[in-house]
Amino acid sequence: MPEYAIVLAGFAVGLIVGLTGVGGGSLMTPILIFFFGVKPYLAIGTDLLFAAFTKLGGTLSLARQRLVPWRVVGQLCLGSIPAALATLYALHRLGPASPQAQSLMTSTLGVALLLTAAAMLYKAARGRQVPRTVNEADLDRATRARHPALPVLFGAVIGCLVTLTSVGAGAIGVSVLLILFPLLPLPRIVAADIAYAVPLTLLAGLGHATLGSVNWSLLGLLLTGSLPGIWLGTRLMRHTPERLVRSLLSLLLAYAGVKLIAF
Repeated sequence: MPEYAIVLAGFAVGLIVGLTGVGGGSLMTPILIFFFGVKPYLAIGTDLLFAAFTKLGGTLSLARQRLVPWRVVGQLCLGSIPAALATLYALHRLGPASPQAQSLMTSTLGVALLLTAAAMLYKAARGRQVPRTVNEADLDRATRARHPALPVLFGAVIGCLVTLTSVGAGAIGVSVLLILFPLLPLPRIVAADIAYAVPLTLLAGLGHATLGSVNWSLLGLLLTGSLPGIWLGTRLMRHTPERLVRSLLSLLLAYAGVKLIAF
């Protein structure tokens, strides 16, 4: 595969993530499978570390702005980290390159992309109704879920989904957090979603690396393109019709999801 094409793919995904906030996994993994012919288990493992390194920079920036609600992040990690470890153990027993694991990964990835497409449409419709700010006095109440077990349960589901498919911590995560924490402003919702995805994708990615499911040279090329892409996307974000872009992307992801289920 031409190296410049991989760098351009990383740049394109980084640009879209910067413009819309859509998780890179829902875009990069199908691109690697369909356009570059990468085996699903290698595409997923490589993309997990791609997401971890990309979102780490975003988390550091958001933390400096004091936007990360660490209580929410902790609750999500209580569910996602053990679930990721359990899923990695199951993959180790099954073998990531086995026909059974490949079939499970592609089918689950297809379902995850369909869920992501639906979540993007939901966010496009609801995004402007979410509060943008919250008083410091009300922040404690805003970071309490309707039931304390719900964030942990949701984290467990996402932990399993992300470890199997590298998809789920982006659009799905934001949409569910909007329901679990209705008083929390959208910037803090996005910050929580990005921050809790870092330890999850790093753990899952390193776990895949121990199984031989990471292409390190491919990862380097993708990051070479994605970092300037994200930088440019964040600067063009205010001049982009977000709802239109998200709606078009949701249709593309739905198509990819159906194609993967029939893969």
